[in-house]
Amino acid sequence: MKYIDLRSDTVTLPTKKMREAMANAEVGDDVYGDDPTVNKLEALAAKMVNKEAAMFVASGTMGNQLAIMTHTRRGDEILTGEHNHIVVHEVGALAVLSQTMVRTISHENDFIYPEDIRKNVRSNDIHEPKTTLLSMENALSNGLVIPLDILRANYLTAKKLNLNVHLDGARLFNAATSLGCLASDLASCTDSVMFCLSKGLCAPIGSILAGDKAFIDKARKNRKLLGGGMRQAGILAAAGIIALQEMTLRLKEDHDNAKYLGKILLETGLVELDLSRIQINMVFFRFKQSDFPHERFRAYLLQNGVKINGSDDEYRFVTHNDIDRDDIVKTVKLIQKFQ
Repeated sequence: MKYIDLRSDTVTLPTKKMREAMANAEVGDDVYGDDPTVNKLEALAAKMVNKEAAMFVASGTMGNQLAIMTHTRRGDEILTGEHNHIVVHEVGALAVLSQTMVRTISHENDFIYPEDIRKNVRSNDIHEPKTTLLSMENALSNGLVIPLDILRANYLTAKKLNLNVHLDGARLFNAATSLGCLASDLASCTDSVMFCLSKGLCAPIGSILAGDKAFIDKARKNRKLLGGGMRQAGILAAAGIIALQEMTLRLKEDHDNAKYLGKILLETGLVELDLSRIQINMVFFRFKQSDFPHERFRAYLLQNGVKINGSDDEYRFVTHNDIDRDDIVKTVKLIQKFQ
């Protein structure tokens, strides 16, 4: 059975062209710096976000945590959003690996604004930790995109306060597509940026951490410390090159499919859904029925070839390269037939 998998855009399968490139990749030993395909990927990635250097890492979590390790010292404090990935979905790694504190900022839309930064930076009081890093996220995991002018204002505010700025850009190219700008425009508001190759871009593994050369040199040593030094990683990097060169250009299709999914879901009359919040490839909705049988609903969809993540409150459906309009229509028809 071919499943319609709406759980996340991490479930994308590598394309035929990626598989061929992986099979034929020229490789070396990346720890020695002589894997030509990894070197090509890193140079391409750095160019696309207009940074001096970039490094291929195993995952977005690894990239974020290497940024934190490299930007901070033990006991420093990080400013970030209450629901940002580094707080909610990275297993407390910032405390374990970097031994840093975190001060979270809360807004209904999960944005961070300049006043939040000014208000939450610690003073020089001997009793308080030192704030050294602002970590932002764009696109956000709630499906929203922070406008470029807010990112720029945040960056200028942070630099005036002597903070480093990191951007968790797991879906950086989704954010750029939504805003109609370049990924490098978003990255210009940062000292370092992480973006995933395996979230919506179809690469099977890997993310990129980019920044200035001194930062990446230090982060590369930290990557080795974590056991992240890879050998003939060009086999994976080959797919990453195609992800950046080609798959970033088709993300609008995913966004349009998400809007279409939201539209026809709303037309069923069964759900509550705000179409204005569909800014990338994510659709969030709730069922109107107060006693809706969530567990039975999820089992029903799975039995009929549709995979979704579980929730007894808000559902999130994510469109991606392996989801087309026919899949969307089939899913919505199944929802309408559910009793």
